[in-house]
Amino acid sequence: MTISMEFLLASGIGWVTFCGLWLLLRGRSFPAVLGLTLLGYAVNLFIFASGRLWRDAAPILAGDGPYADPLPQALVLTAIVIGFATTGFVIELALRGRHDNGTDHVDGKEPGAPATVEPHGTPGPSGTPGATGKEAA
Repeated sequence: MTISMEFLLASGIGWVTFCGLWLLLRGRSFPAVLGLTLLGYAVNLFIFASGRLWRDAAPILAGDGPYADPLPQALVLTAIVIGFATTGFVIELALRGRHDNGTDHVDGKEPGAPATVEPHGTPGPSGTPGATGKEAA
């Protein structure tokens, strides 16, 4: 039994996508950043694979032989550069959120933490009474 290269590539893209989605659905910001990065890698592999897998083909048109399409390679190279910049920005946002909230949780509060109530029942920052994340005085 032989496994084709297309099947292996499609399976790899599927696993990277699954792992990215699983990490993205975690309750912490750093795994969410890793999940976004893995999803970016999966999209890059998909775009790269859309140019087909060629063996012994020139990347530019030279003569009558088969040639590989260079456009997906150029798109993936551009997406890698943009992905690095976006990942750096999202990491900075996650670090700022941890500094401001004191936690890495995406909701800004730890699960199971007691709810706090504002004095006089005034609405907190999220618009609901008592949702401040700070101890009441």
